Amino acid sequence: PDDQLPKATSAYRDTASQPAQPGVVRLVMAGDVMLADGPGQTIANGGDPLALFDAALRAGDYTLGNLELPVASVGKPLESKIFSFRADPQVMRVLKGRFNALSVANNHSGDYGQAAFLETLQHLSEAGIAQVGGGRNLAEAHRPLWIRQNGLSIAVLAYNEFKPRSFEAGPDWPGVAWSVDERVVAVITAARRAGADVIIPFMHWGWERERQPTDRQRQLARLMIDAGADLVVGGHPHVTQGVDTYKGKLIVYSLGNFVFDSFENVPGGQTGWLLRLTFDKHGLLNWDTLTAQMD
Repeated sequence: PDDQLPKATSAYRDTASQPAQPGVVRLVMAGDVMLADGPGQTIANGGDPLALFDAALRAGDYTLGNLELPVASVGKPLESKIFSFRADPQVMRVLKGRFNALSVANNHSGDYGQAAFLETLQHLSEAGIAQVGGGRNLAEAHRPLWIRQNGLSIAVLAYNEFKPRSFEAGPDWPGVAWSVDERVVAVITAARRAGADVIIPFMHWGWERERQPTDRQRQLARLMIDAGADLVVGGHPHVTQGVDTYKGKLIVYSLGNFVFDSFENVPGGQTGWLLRLTFDKHGLLNWDTLTAQMD
């Protein structure tokens, strides 16, 4: 173990109900949130698949997750994809007030085309939920999410590197931020120059259903930390992938699923982590995970 890294502790639970402390930010991060199919039907029937985690999602100063689909009423599914998701706009009621921001940097945001993607951004904006990892053009898609609270400036970057790359934003068309090493390093460097106290890449990477990170995940995580990232968090494999350290920095390779169905026969596919982190200007103070068990 790296003695420089704050260990997983219960400190977050001890302070979550207390008022915000000057110079300290409590950040909550969730994995894949997929609100079509079973979860979508639950919402359509008046249910709430996030109800049991309401308090945990609201406990932090800022809560961020990965929105694993478009929320829209337009578009058609891509014929080339085996699985395409789209949620009815009514699902926004279970997201509003619980998430401050959602990443759209994933391999399902473009499932129903650019119009549905743009409608998703509109629904997020109307609900007061910031987005990261995507936008109306390349510049917007690669723009960091800035969390400025309690005297801290935290920059979150979100990138996808799982096909199809056709979802990537371009100079004048909408889409997601695609992970290109040189660009990711450049944005990390720019965020530090812009005054970020803490920089967190939130990655959509790795192979589905694999319980261990790939060599590519390990290489990229270290590259980002070498470039100045203070913490690396990932998702996409639909299972949790454990924790690592590098140069005293925490790496959480995959948070797994947070809301998803159809993973009953995948070992670990119904278990995810809600990651809870506490920062000050010197970096990570403490962290822990709250297990989410889906049924």
